[in-house]
Amino acid sequence: MIASPDLLPALKERSGAANGEVLTFSDVEALRALEEIVRRRPHAVELERQFAATPRGAALINRIKADPTLARSELRVVSHDSGYARVVPRALIAAPPLQAPAVAILEAPPEAAPAAPLDHRGTRRAPRFRIAGEMSVLLDGNAAKLVDLSTVGAQVISPTILKPGQRVRMALADDHGAVRFNAAIAWAFFEIPPKGGPQYRAGVNFVDADSDAVGAFCLRHKA
Repeated sequence: MIASPDLLPALKERSGAANGEVLTFSDVEALRALEEIVRRRPHAVELERQFAATPRGAALINRIKADPTLARSELRVVSHDSGYARVVPRALIAAPPLQAPAVAILEAPPEAAPAAPLDHRGTRRAPRFRIAGEMSVLLDGNAAKLVDLSTVGAQVISPTILKPGQRVRMALADDHGAVRFNAAIAWAFFEIPPKGGPQYRAGVNFVDADSDAVGAFCLRHKA
């Protein structure tokens, strides 16, 4: 669950783990809580439904569901003020032996599956190309990884917060020079990858890019 500190006592009382070990974490310790979940592989992880409905809650749920070592850790969405409880479904995979006895209860958040391909977001106005290797771009001067690219848009992964509707200055650069233009964030998802820190996967729409220059960049770096 993830709930504000004032909801934690009620959540703990409803957790059903009175005879077992209960681990609690504050909202600022959410990533440390995830590390503990991965390390201990608890019987259950409970998230308060208000938190579960947030982008950060969805990212945490998806991160746990994607980890085969946590296949036996039941994900529950519960309410602090009612008997509401729902077990989050997950893919059927072979589960490793269970190690730990804990229920992990997380407190409230501030702010999914990996984001869909760029053209699934309605930007299939031009052929897009997967980028080979590690290629960085600049968004308002901040480095981001370039995932795929077309003459009208791109998909990027950024450690810096990106929000739908946000206007940015984008730069593509290689040994042939730099292409700079205005762009806008079309969609963005918060992610918690298995390795590394939190990140934002986003689709970028180009506003005034030179299509010939971007197209040449695509051809030089496509997978």
